[in-house]
Amino acid sequence: MKIRLLSLGHKMPDWVETAFHTYNQRLPQHLKIQLVEINAVTRQKSLNTEQIKAAEAQAIEKQLSPGDFNVALDERGKAVSTKDWASALDQWQMVGQTVNIIIGGADGLDGRIKQQANMLWSLSKMTFPHQLVRVIIAEQLYRAHSLLTNHPYHRE
Repeated sequence: MKIRLLSLGHKMPDWVETAFHTYNQRLPQHLKIQLVEINAVTRQKSLNTEQIKAAEAQAIEKQLSPGDFNVALDERGKAVSTKDWASALDQWQMVGQTVNIIIGGADGLDGRIKQQANMLWSLSKMTFPHQLVRVIIAEQLYRAHSLLTNHPYHRE
């Protein structure tokens, strides 16, 4: 099984890199997250929001392979709990396929990416900066793994 975090944007602040790597290092080797940074489209007056999202969708699609399991993050997606993450992680490990967790850019994801996704998840009804979402994903995967292995990190 391989977990890939497809994220628009690069050159993150040091605190994002540090926090992401802290949680990723805590994961066992077979669950390490492969971070794939995709360049966001440079804003220009000649491009509207839909054109930007369509161009970003093309860049994301280049990273997807047939047979991958794709989870797109969107504020209108299904609200998921930590237990939902743990259940999904357990299923992904059993199937053993590549899982892509897709974070959109500043304007969100193009409808094409959402339609192609196997799951459309929301982290919250709040809007988060996509830099912070990287950290949240890494932490939630670590927490889900902790829950599955009865590690004391997750408490109820």
